[in-house]
Amino acid sequence: MSRFESPLNNIRIASPCSANWNEMYGNERMRHCGQCKLNVYNLSGMTRQEAEDLLTNAEGRLCVRFYRRTDGTVLTENCPVGWARVKQRARVYTTAAFSLIMAMLAGLFLVSIFSRQSETTEVGVLAKPTPMPTPDESHVTMGAVAYHPTPTPERKTASFVGIKDGVTRIN
Repeated sequence: MSRFESPLNNIRIASPCSANWNEMYGNERMRHCGQCKLNVYNLSGMTRQEAEDLLTNAEGRLCVRFYRRTDGTVLTENCPVGWARVKQRARVYTTAAFSLIMAMLAGLFLVSIFSRQSETTEVGVLAKPTPMPTPDESHVTMGAVAYHPTPTPERKTASFVGIKDGVTRIN
């Protein structure tokens, strides 16, 4: 039993047309060419089933426009490979955006943690230290030190003599 092959797999353009698609009148699926007086069908703007039906039911000359991938397959509106690529790109961009948002939130979280650690809590009242005055250059004295200690007077020890007439005597 022979396997059915899609007519899109065997489509060939014998002589490519030089007409500009954007200068033709019509919509994204079909436009009228003023040069060859034919309707030009955009196979890439149709579903795969619609494009196959158009090719199998066409009588006479048919003018088509389509995009072909490098592997030779014709792109249609509901191409599963093209749609998979779109979904993959959307997934990549979504993941990148989500990662960027999470990184920003994590950065803000870390900044808030470190800013809280630098704040001090008051346990008791601390005395504010007085700043040391900076010396004025006009009052600064420089030179060799000559230190002579001053003698300290000897302390006399008191001796107790006794009590006479109610008066205490100390020598």
